[in-house]
Amino acid sequence: MKNNGFYYLFLILLFLSCKFSAQTYQLAGNPVVTTGWDLVSSATVNTDFIQLTQDVGNQYGAIKLQDPINLKYCDKWKVEFDFRIDGNGTAQYGRGDGFTFWYLANPPTGFVSGGGLGIPANASGLMVGFDIFNNSTEGQMSKIHVLYGTNNGLNNNIEYNNTAGSTFHSQDLNPTQPFVGATYKHVEVNGETDPANPTSWIIKIKIDGVQIVDQSFAPSGGAIGMTTGYFGFSAATGGASARHSIKNAKIYIDKVPILTNTINPFVCVNPATGNGTVDLTSFQNQFVTNPANYTFSYFGPGGTPISNPSNYQYATGTTTITVVVKDPSSTLCDNGDGKIVLTPSPFAANDVTLTGCNNNNAGGAVFDLTSAAVSSVPGSTSIFYNTMYDLNNHINPITSPSAYLSPAATIYAQVTTPQGCTDVAQITLALFPVVEVQEATLRACAIESNPSTGLFNLTTAPVNSQSGITKKYYPSLADAQNGVNEILTFNSYISPNGVIYIKVTNTNGCYAIAKVNLVVIPQVFSTTLDDKIICMEDTTILDAGPGFTAYEWSTGATSRTITAGVGLYWVKLKTGDCVVTQTVKVYASEQPVITSVDISNTTVTVYVNGGAAPYQYSTDGINWQESNEFKNMPRGDSHIFVKDAYDCNPIEITIVVPNIINVITPNGDGINDAVDYSALAGKQNLIFNVYDRYGAKIHQADKSNRYKWDGTVAGRKVPTGNYWYSVSWNENDKKNTPVKYSGWILVKNRD
Repeated sequence: MKNNGFYYLFLILLFLSCKFSAQTYQLAGNPVVTTGWDLVSSATVNTDFIQLTQDVGNQYGAIKLQDPINLKYCDKWKVEFDFRIDGNGTAQYGRGDGFTFWYLANPPTGFVSGGGLGIPANASGLMVGFDIFNNSTEGQMSKIHVLYGTNNGLNNNIEYNNTAGSTFHSQDLNPTQPFVGATYKHVEVNGETDPANPTSWIIKIKIDGVQIVDQSFAPSGGAIGMTTGYFGFSAATGGASARHSIKNAKIYIDKVPILTNTINPFVCVNPATGNGTVDLTSFQNQFVTNPANYTFSYFGPGGTPISNPSNYQYATGTTTITVVVKDPSSTLCDNGDGKIVLTPSPFAANDVTLTGCNNNNAGGAVFDLTSAAVSSVPGSTSIFYNTMYDLNNHINPITSPSAYLSPAATIYAQVTTPQGCTDVAQITLALFPVVEVQEATLRACAIESNPSTGLFNLTTAPVNSQSGITKKYYPSLADAQNGVNEILTFNSYISPNGVIYIKVTNTNGCYAIAKVNLVVIPQVFSTTLDDKIICMEDTTILDAGPGFTAYEWSTGATSRTITAGVGLYWVKLKTGDCVVTQTVKVYASEQPVITSVDISNTTVTVYVNGGAAPYQYSTDGINWQESNEFKNMPRGDSHIFVKDAYDCNPIEITIVVPNIINVITPNGDGINDAVDYSALAGKQNLIFNVYDRYGAKIHQADKSNRYKWDGTVAGRKVPTGNYWYSVSWNENDKKNTPVKYSGWILVKNRD
């Protein structure tokens, strides 16, 4: 037999458990489920374990699989179980004899006597014995015996089989791993094909994790060439006695899973040769998803290996090919269930129809002729022609069949199978209905912050009224044709005047491209609404002008005009659906300022700056004049009023026209002895200067001399004559108005 067959035993066990997949089959449960197994002789189910024998002499018990197992393709396997050997034994021999785990071509079906651990005479297969009685010394021991051959030793006892390369006997394990005891011991048995000798097994055995056996075993006797057998356990007591129990038997079934067991491909016989050829390897992906991860072997009728599966020749009639799938990278058993059944039949190509899109009304569609299902035979090839004449004469084949531009038409394909069978298929080229689109225009109000652009909702463009369509938006025709640079913000697209393109696609995948013109509606402002200047205390009328459909002022008014004082205002002006915001300012007019006042005797001259000329002047706020000069002003305090062209409330200042004596006689008589301006001492920056007739300053009156001049210079009297003087100060008003008063004085000194 092929030594990887042991794993197929497990596969059948899995099948019997009604779950044919890579799972574990168990002898487990409480009570143990034994469906598909035979209990032999005294073997019984006892709660969660199988009791092979009672603690009674001359008992025999076994449990075996009901059906034989084909182990042809399994090269790796594993089994685990727990065993317990206990009981009192006999006074003469103690406890005995032990039990065996086996795979046998001829398993026991009834009572088996003797010390062979329940193995019949001349039993052939793989046997792993757990022996507790030494038949040579009639004493106690714990040894493992392995036999890969036929049990034909002394008294049919596995202990005495010593075929070189096919047997193993451990040392006595009583000191370290005694088999007898109250607790269960766990056993693992692993087997795999020996790479150095594929007919041999490498067997590894562990008890409670301690490895006892690890070596290669060659088949001998009846195990050579063995292909079927039975899995089981057996035990015997003989003259001694013991209770032998097993539980938790687990058989790991890891057969390579395949997608299907049988493939019936179409094949035909080439009339010219009377046979055909087929690439058997082309069907690998029908057995497994990733063929590159596996190796495949092919066997013809009678199990003959096929040396060239990629070019296998067959004749008429049915030929069955066996396919063996192996996973070289794992512990999976080979799967030899695959079959390829070749039943030649006449070949007929299929007439088909291809329907394409006349995109953008281009006049035809681009067809992939190679996609036409003209043949269901894998590996078939096709040559395409425009006419049957061209096909029959093998001229003018279509040179670009994968991208063939054509209107609605009929073409022809010459189809050839891998076996050389040919037929002609007619391919009808049809066109889907054209997607109808129309050019559209979208208008959008100018964006106030960027008035050269508008905000467009491109989805509102009326380019197509059909249902079940999709739209995509592009900035150029080339982008739409190539499907690049798609506009993703189509609901809020900001753009100046220009165009975009919409690619409209229906459920058939056909499309047309529509042009959409984008028009930014210019802003419309009022031409009558201008800034104004008014007096601070006044109001004015702001008029936005006619032609607008709605008005909304910053004051809340919705009328065309409003009455406004000084300030900043805005108005929203609506034209159609567009609204612009226009601002307008009402300025306060600039008030004029009296920059200075000159007083010469009783003549007052007022100087003004700012505001808007012409100015008007008044001393009573009622009577106004255009001249800035007032004559014959009375001595003392007076009022001056000034207003500009805006006629706002006038500005007002108070001035003083001093009462001056033009002649002094500084003779000490107390009458007109000095010029005295002490009455103006309350004014700001008061200065009093006296000049001779040549313009030289000869005296300055200030706070130290009480703003007086007695007609002397440095204590000496000046000569009698005329002198000039000037007095300047700032009025105590908001503007500190400067005032200058000038005049002449006659000094009479008597020497």
